Amino acid sequence: MQNTNRRLSPPAIDQDINSFHGLQTITNYQTSRDDASTSKLEESYQAMLNAQKAEVEKLTLYRAAADAARLAEWEFHNAVLAMKEVVRGQYGSDSDQAQAVGFKKKSERKRPSRKKLVEAVS
Repeated sequence: MQNTNRRLSPPAIDQDINSFHGLQTITNYQTSRDDASTSKLEESYQAMLNAQKAEVEKLTLYRAAADAARLAEWEFHNAVLAMKEVVRGQYGSDSDQAQAVGFKKKSERKRPSRKKLVEAVS
């Protein structure tokens, strides 16, 4: 049973395309199987090319949208950083306004404590 959830490898697709083009050189090809007929092969080949083209176009649009979103995120981030600098400069590091935008009040910071030296036992 074929697993159609995974993509075919590019070499497998290239080999199929080469086989299809090779079939076009056979002038007396006849079959009773509808799924192996020349018209069905041509139809499937064109459908594959159209789907691959649509995929590339959508991937291009996706990448452009992802780039635009990334740049917008950075622009917003930089604007927030600038706003925080302005709030800290305008109201001070120990203000309620600075705390409102995400800073910790300077007076609430815990001072670093010295570590006691433990004497080595000889």
